[in-house]
Amino acid sequence: MSSITISIAIPIAQSRRTGNRVTALRWAGLLRSMGHRVRFAKPGLVPDADVLIALNAVKTAAISRGFLKLHPTRPLVVALTGTDVFSSEGSSDDAADVMIRSAAIVVLQSDMADRIPREHRCKLHLIVQSFVPPPDLPEPNLDRFDVAVIGHLRAVKDPFLAAKASRLLPLDSKITIVHLGGELEPGYAEMARAEERIGPRYRWLGELRRRDAIRTLARCRLLVMTSKSEGGPSAISEAIGCGVPVLSTRTSGAIGLLGKDYPGYFGFGDERELAGLLDRCERDPAFLGELKRACTRLSPLFDVEREREAWKRLLSDVIPS
Repeated sequence: MSSITISIAIPIAQSRRTGNRVTALRWAGLLRSMGHRVRFAKPGLVPDADVLIALNAVKTAAISRGFLKLHPTRPLVVALTGTDVFSSEGSSDDAADVMIRSAAIVVLQSDMADRIPREHRCKLHLIVQSFVPPPDLPEPNLDRFDVAVIGHLRAVKDPFLAAKASRLLPLDSKITIVHLGGELEPGYAEMARAEERIGPRYRWLGELRRRDAIRTLARCRLLVMTSKSEGGPSAISEAIGCGVPVLSTRTSGAIGLLGKDYPGYFGFGDERELAGLLDRCERDPAFLGELKRACTRLSPLFDVEREREAWKRLLSDVIPS
């Protein structure tokens, strides 16, 4: 395919290191490596591009509609990222309209495909988010048992569940919850600071640069995902790429990446079940090894060449030859 101009629209300000922004930046780099010109859509302006990739069917609906009105023959690619599927937004008129008018629909994990209306499934493309670990990745700190929680502070993430679970651990536990993420909903920063005062096993590091976040994750022994819902969490691909096993709530986002039989699931909001898993990971090397082996088997799913080939197939489908 010859070089084309691609615009990527994301639903919130690009200055924040949100999951959508991380995805958009990685896709931009990937598409540029394939020889395409990539720009980010500016709020309020209709992009002039051969293809528009819109992350979140609902929150970028205005940009998508403007693009199709100005360029009715150019393809719109809608990437479903979470709230446009797993909340009331997913049944909105915006979501339905944009999916009907799209040339292709991207889902980030396999379980999400089953949640898309049947009439749209012919347009589906599964594109799992890849991760290439940096060459200077640090080793885990074996003198400690740090557990990473990666997610901005907002209700859907249940951000303090791991902190609450850590209070239930035996007194001799070496586990420390290391939380990476900024405040996205009012009042949560103060709640995080209060949790630090209450729970000696909890540290809130706030919003880090991506490089620093990856290095912090690599030093941890586990990643814990506590969300109520996830579209296709890049933190899972990053953890597996760093050799860090995962504990997660039984969300579609985790099941679609880790599989239904993955041994590290716990119930949403269940701090006691999570505490039991944390304690078992710390004290039972065989169980921790089982998690590591399961994650290692999944690592080919997050290969960058696999993601690149998926984008090549999608673009060849939506751009006339």
